Amino acid sequence: MRLTANEYCNYFKISKEVLNSKIKANKLDYIIEDDQIYILVTKNSLDEKNDNNYEKEKVVLKQINQIIRPKTTVATVLALYQKENNFLKSKVAQLEVKIDKLIDDKEQMLRAERDKIEQIYSLKDAQLKNILELVERKMTLEREQTTIHEIESFNHQDETKSSLNLKTVELKEYLKSLNLKSFQKKIIKKRFLNAYNNDIRVIHKDGKLYLDFSKYDYSDLLAY
Repeated sequence: MRLTANEYCNYFKISKEVLNSKIKANKLDYIIEDDQIYILVTKNSLDEKNDNNYEKEKVVLKQINQIIRPKTTVATVLALYQKENNFLKSKVAQLEVKIDKLIDDKEQMLRAERDKIEQIYSLKDAQLKNILELVERKMTLEREQTTIHEIESFNHQDETKSSLNLKTVELKEYLKSLNLKSFQKKIIKKRFLNAYNNDIRVIHKDGKLYLDFSKYDYSDLLAY
């Protein structure tokens, strides 16, 4: 008769790797039909397999009979139960110790996580407080600088106006003292350049234009 590879392995209790090695070593007779391998076995080999199994079963039974005592007393049974009971108690105690250790480890881990989170939040609060203090300090400095700049600008304008009444001033410096945009300054400067040859009010000295507010009125040239 013939058996498939799976049937052969199941019947003789061997793996496919062992079967393939036997086929490669030509230790088994086989045929191939429709890409399927069939192992050819004889009735004698099957009977031999059954006989081997029977012999193995006899050996196992003999060993069991040798282990089992011919007589089992009540004391023996009680001793076995007592031994098994002690073994189970020992296992329970070991499990309780493991459970307690796991609980302690878990609690310790949770406490560590809590301390870590508290430390992080405390650090964040300190950083936020420092940032707020820096922002407040910067805003205070800006307010103080703005106030100082406004006072200085006001004083500078007063000083400029008073100085203009006493002496001549350069056109460029005078335009800087005015609150004018760049294009407005360019228009006024161009107006003075066009007029200085024909207008005695415009004083030209060392390549620069000067104004004398003590003598002349420049409102028409300074209009914007």
